[in-house]
Amino acid sequence: MTPPKIVAIDGPAASGKSSTASRVAMALGLAHIDSGSLYRAVTWIAIESQLDLPAAIVAAARARRITLDRVGAELLVHAGGKPIDEVIRGADVTAHVSAVSAMPLVRNWVNDVLRGAVAKSGGAVVDGRDIGTVVFPGARLKVFLTASPATRAKRRLQQREGEVDSEVLASEASLLEERDRRDSSRAVAPLRPSADAVVLDTTTMTLAEQVAQILALARERGLSEG
Repeated sequence: MTPPKIVAIDGPAASGKSSTASRVAMALGLAHIDSGSLYRAVTWIAIESQLDLPAAIVAAARARRITLDRVGAELLVHAGGKPIDEVIRGADVTAHVSAVSAMPLVRNWVNDVLRGAVAKSGGAVVDGRDIGTVVFPGARLKVFLTASPATRAKRRLQQREGEVDSEVLASEASLLEERDRRDSSRAVAPLRPSADAVVLDTTTMTLAEQVAQILALARERGLSEG
């Protein structure tokens, strides 16, 4: 059996993983999965049901039938067959997702869902923080996107509100650095590039340039016909 084509794109918060991965997937004719959406979905359920024990959170996620279902080129998170991508993007979920995603039982459950979705799709471009190191260590192409905290903060704020105030920018950059510290130092699946990943610093790159570089790497590894 031919193994599924998998491109793993990892990196810290606001490094442009999902935007880049979505465009790479479209160019390669593969599905795109934002693994963070699953962690957000589980966090949303934990908040809604007022749960804090990992086993209870996972049981609730199963009971609510959290799945990844194909919508166009994307595999989007659903609950009971209904899309929930909008409701999981709120500030409350954002504030708690780091803590919930650090739970080993939650991570194991999410990883199982990711592997099942990719197997069903025959391949995918998957972005996250441990895709190349833990979830798909055998991925044919692994990319670790990074950029300076200031650059990532500016990109995130511009997406939200256009003009960026210097004081707000400094505060956002500080929050991202703290998130980096937590993600890199956690005991389970810490944020780090795998030994065979291509590290791509996008501080001075446009989105189009990031996509072009990854597609060139995909061609080198036989993941693209072009």
